[in-house]
Amino acid sequence: MPLGVRIFLVYFLFVGLAGWFVLSTVMDEIRPGVRQSTEETLVDTANLLAEILRDEVKAGSLAQSRLPALLKAYGQRQPQAQIWGVEKSAVNHRIYVTDARGIVLLDSSGVALGQDYSRWNDVYLTLRGQYGARSTREDPADEDSSVMYVAAPIRDGQRIIGVVSVAKPNKSLQPYIERSQRRLGWLGAGLIGLGLLIGGLLSWWLSGSLRKLTRYAQAVSQGQRAELPALRGGELTQLASAVQKMRTELEGKAYVEQYVHTLTHELKSPLAAIRGAAELLEGEMPAEQRQRFVANIASEGARLQQLIERLLNLALVEQRQGLEERVPVALRELVEELLRGQAARIEAAGLQTDNRIAAGLAVSGERFLLRQAIANLLENALDFTPPGGLLQFSAELQDGRLALRLYNQGPAIPEYALTRLTERFYSLPRPASGRKSTGLGLNFVQEVAQLHDGQLHVGNVDGGVVVSLLLPPA
Repeated sequence: MPLGVRIFLVYFLFVGLAGWFVLSTVMDEIRPGVRQSTEETLVDTANLLAEILRDEVKAGSLAQSRLPALLKAYGQRQPQAQIWGVEKSAVNHRIYVTDARGIVLLDSSGVALGQDYSRWNDVYLTLRGQYGARSTREDPADEDSSVMYVAAPIRDGQRIIGVVSVAKPNKSLQPYIERSQRRLGWLGAGLIGLGLLIGGLLSWWLSGSLRKLTRYAQAVSQGQRAELPALRGGELTQLASAVQKMRTELEGKAYVEQYVHTLTHELKSPLAAIRGAAELLEGEMPAEQRQRFVANIASEGARLQQLIERLLNLALVEQRQGLEERVPVALRELVEELLRGQAARIEAAGLQTDNRIAAGLAVSGERFLLRQAIANLLENALDFTPPGGLLQFSAELQDGRLALRLYNQGPAIPEYALTRLTERFYSLPRPASGRKSTGLGLNFVQEVAQLHDGQLHVGNVDGGVVVSLLLPPA
C-alpha cells in the first residue's frame, strides 16, 4: 500500500473518530440544554405570577377575579411567530394555583379545579420551602409526552399561602431541538469532510514529493541525467539536497576512478612511442632518421594534448545536469563560421562544400556547446571524405524538432561499428593515415545532444554517410 494512502487512512481514522465523538457528545447535550434553558424561563414566569396572584389568594377572591377569564383568553391566542425557522401558532403554557393545603384553586386547562395536588413534587416541595419542579408523562408509554412543571411559592410575609405552577410540554421544544441537531449535524459533517479533504491533499502532496524523489533516485541509479526536483517544505527540501549531495559525491568518486583508468590506458601507447623515440635519439644516427623520430615525438605529443583536451571537454559536459542558457542559435551562420575555420584543410583536399541550411532556421540551446558539437562532426567528416569529395549540410523540421544533417561522400561505415561509434575511446582508422582518433568526438556530441533533449543518429546512405542531430527549434 502506498505511503500516501496509509497516511490518509490513519488521518481518516483519527479525524473520523474524533469528529464522531465530539459530534455525538454535542448532539446528546442539545436536548438537556434546551430543556434547562426552558426551565429557567419557567422559574422566572412562576415567580412573576406568584407576585401578581398574592393579593387574590390572600383575600380568597381568586375565583371571582379576572384571572380565570384572562387565562382562558391566553390559551386561545395564536402568536404566529417565526422562531429560528419554526412557526409557533399556539401558546402551550399550563398554569394552576393551589392553596396552602395543595387544593387547586385555579387551572388554565380547567381539568384539575378542586383536586388535591399536595402530593405532586412541584406543590409538595414548594409548600415546604424548597425548589419545586417535576416532569410527568401525560401518556406513560410515550416518552415525548412528558411535561415540565415548575412552581413558585405565594407568600404573605414569610408564610406560604399558596403555590403557582407553570407547565410546558417537552414536545413543544422538540422542533427547536431537531432543528439544532440537524444544523449541527450538517455543520459537523462539513467540518469532518473539510478535514478529510485537507488530509487527502496533504497525503497527495507528501506522496507526490516522495514519488519525485524516488524517480530522481531511480534515474540516478540507472546512470540517467536527471534534475533535482523542486520541493516545498523544510524537511523535504533538506532531504532532496542531501540526496543531491550524496549523488554528487558518489558520482564524482566513480567518475574519477573511471577516468583515471581509461586515461591511463589511452596514454600508454603515445608515451611508449615517445619514450622509444627518445631512447633511439640518444644514439648516433643519420640526420634524416633523427628528424623522423623527432617528428614522431611531436606527433605523439600533439596526440596526448588532443586526448587530454577532449577528455576535459567531455568531463565537463558529462557532469552537467542542464544547460546554463537557452538562446536561439542560427544554424546557417554557425555552419558558415565552422567551414571558414576549416577552409585551409578543405582547399588542400580539394573538397566541395554545400551549405543548404535555410536562412532563419535556429535551434534553442547553449551556443558554445552546439558549436563544439558541430565542429566535432565536421572534423570527423573531413577525416573520412576522400580528396575531391563532397560535404553537404542541410536542416529541416521533423516531428517538432529541427534535424541538422551532415552528409560526407566516402566509404560506408562497417555494420559492426555503427552501434559503437558513440562509445568512449572507440574509433575507426582514418583512410588517409590509417591511425585512429581519440574516440571521444562522437561521444561528446551525444552528450551535448542529450543535454539539449535531442538525439544523434549516424547511418550509411548511397555514396557516403549521414549524421543527423535532432535539436529543439527556437
